[in-house]
Amino acid sequence: MKLFNTLSRKIEEFKPINDLKVGMYTCGPTVYDTAHIGNLRKYICDDLLYRTLKFNGFEVKRVMNITDIDDKTIKKSGGDQQKFDQLTKEYEKSFFVDLDKLNIIKPSTENITRATEYVEKIVDFIEDLIKKGFAYKATDGSTYFSLSKFKDYGKLSGLENREIKVGARVDQDDYDKENPSDFALWKAWHEDDGEIFWETSLGKGRPGWHIECSAMSMDKLGETIDIHTGGVDNIFPHHENEIAQSEARSGKKFVNFWIHNEHLMVDGKKMAKSAGSFYTLKDIEEKGFSPLDFRYLAIGAHYRSKLNFTWEGLESAKNTRERIVRLMLEFKPQGDSSGPQNDKSAIERFKNRISDDLDMPGALAVVWDVVRDEQISKSDKWATILEFDKVLGLGLDEITEVKIPENILELARERKEARENKDYAKSDQLRKEIEKLGWSIEDVANNDYKLEKKNA
Repeated sequence: MKLFNTLSRKIEEFKPINDLKVGMYTCGPTVYDTAHIGNLRKYICDDLLYRTLKFNGFEVKRVMNITDIDDKTIKKSGGDQQKFDQLTKEYEKSFFVDLDKLNIIKPSTENITRATEYVEKIVDFIEDLIKKGFAYKATDGSTYFSLSKFKDYGKLSGLENREIKVGARVDQDDYDKENPSDFALWKAWHEDDGEIFWETSLGKGRPGWHIECSAMSMDKLGETIDIHTGGVDNIFPHHENEIAQSEARSGKKFVNFWIHNEHLMVDGKKMAKSAGSFYTLKDIEEKGFSPLDFRYLAIGAHYRSKLNFTWEGLESAKNTRERIVRLMLEFKPQGDSSGPQNDKSAIERFKNRISDDLDMPGALAVVWDVVRDEQISKSDKWATILEFDKVLGLGLDEITEVKIPENILELARERKEARENKDYAKSDQLRKEIEKLGWSIEDVANNDYKLEKKNA
């Protein structure tokens, strides 16, 4: 199995530290708002990686954090403890509902970590950095990481040759600067924080975002991790800072493989609320799409390529996914079968594609090769595609029938009534309307009808 490693900037053969056991850390959500489709694309990519590792016979311990202490969560709560607790729990619940709808496999309960549950261990981590000379308490009462003391800073993002602003500090969790500066490990309490603080040996305050991930990942997976995932926007400063503080404490390499997915664009531009192009899974569902339509759209683009979201593109993904569903219903063995078999050649081709840096577009091409292959029986096609779906995650093992939307059923009922009244002009008009919406209607015995979704 080969993966592109952001650290080396090349595709490498993946070898875990411990034989077939893999430690994988996923940067989780900051629970201050509903996840948008750009966030969700990232978790689909993580899920495809997890499923591919499992398909290749690896045993995977996957850890995901919940960032429930952050500048944004505190600002949105207005420093009110009760409101802070309510909103972080509300958005965490909403996030996991979205994962379920997208058929994303969640880490086990014990491997979902929250910053609020790790404050004591975070403080211990920071105190170790102070003792080792990598961190210092500033006049503002906060504790900062000293970049000038960590010689390898910038190796992930390519900032090695950029000048560090010696003595300059930044206390924001999320920032974008031309020149890196010392970043906050522990933030001294400010009146804007209100009731959100912890009394510790570092003073009254709260941890910074970057240190939270290091403390949680190393606690669960050890000082060196096989795989750490995230979006390309996390490379600097977040993941760069994670490397610095983690390796400063342990003296060991923090992560062997850094896997980053590219951005999701909307109509070729960056997603933005101001432009009316900020979408959540709920927005997609309200337009009549299944969350799995979005999953199929995401699978169709390589994780290291930008995904351009358009409603037309989602419609195409919907039609193609529904075609797979109809074909699987057609292929599914009925009653006593001789026993469907996986096509070994197709399975091998599929495995080769997913194992080549998660080439999911190539894997989908193998799916359609199987569909068209006249040498493979229908029942064997069914079994083989179900095996593929262990990675694709389209829920093909659970399908029973294609659900006909209520608006299509209503038009069909109206058309049947028109035919019964011998109003053939109206009947023909309604048939055209049904076809325009992507369905075909066929008249059968007893003045009844049969509806089918048109092929993509």
